[in-house]
Amino acid sequence: MRKITLFFLCLFLWIQLPEKTHAADKIPILIYHSIDEFTGHGVRDLFVSPENFEKQMIYLRDHGFTLLTFEQWGDRNNVKKPVFITIDDGYKNNLNVLKIFRKLKSDTFTPRATIFAISDYIGWPDRLSSTDLKKMSDTGMFSIQSHTATHPDLRKIDDYQHELKDSKDKIQSITGKPVIALSYPYGYHNDKVIEETKKYYKFAVATDPKYYLEKGTKNEVYLLPRIYIKYENTMDEFAKIVEGQAKVIVNFRESETIYYD
Repeated sequence: MRKITLFFLCLFLWIQLPEKTHAADKIPILIYHSIDEFTGHGVRDLFVSPENFEKQMIYLRDHGFTLLTFEQWGDRNNVKKPVFITIDDGYKNNLNVLKIFRKLKSDTFTPRATIFAISDYIGWPDRLSSTDLKKMSDTGMFSIQSHTATHPDLRKIDDYQHELKDSKDKIQSITGKPVIALSYPYGYHNDKVIEETKKYYKFAVATDPKYYLEKGTKNEVYLLPRIYIKYENTMDEFAKIVEGQAKVIVNFRESETIYYD
């Protein structure tokens, strides 16, 4: 009888454990750019309206997600439904995210996002200023990280110090906080780029449109994939993406297509 009881206990655990660990292992890292209405200027798919962005954040809040930044990477397997919100280029309209986060923040929900700023563009008319970045960083809801100094194709440059180290140093001087993550411009990288990046950063994100699954492979944290959230994504599509139900994702630069169950 004792052997039978142990058998059924082990069987129960074997059935239950994959479901519990799967959600923690398959992590969506989402990528945004402009949080604003699309008015015909720029690339439509790089916009998400403030209204839709707010609805998406409410979905995450109401469905038990934990929003993390790369400073909290070590917490990813210790929290319920981890998700990373990343926003590239540091556009001025990202102040809409600050307004939305302040609106949604509560004792039970802390919204968080990573802004990848292009350091030489800080203060341009359409970009966040040093004051903006400092203000966002000081809320504790934003991690300000590097998207290089001038947004080049890193595979084709020689001056890695300016693009990687100088951009890191400038952003750190603004926020007073460590810069530990890089977003590769256009998602482009090769072995040389990764080795140069490792000199200054602990993490790097690309644009390979899939979920992060920890495999322990070489340079894994310098090849972090991200999934684009686009202007026309419905809430049903967004929900399926963050819940891990996107089945096939074609590279964004080749006109991203997502299929769902």
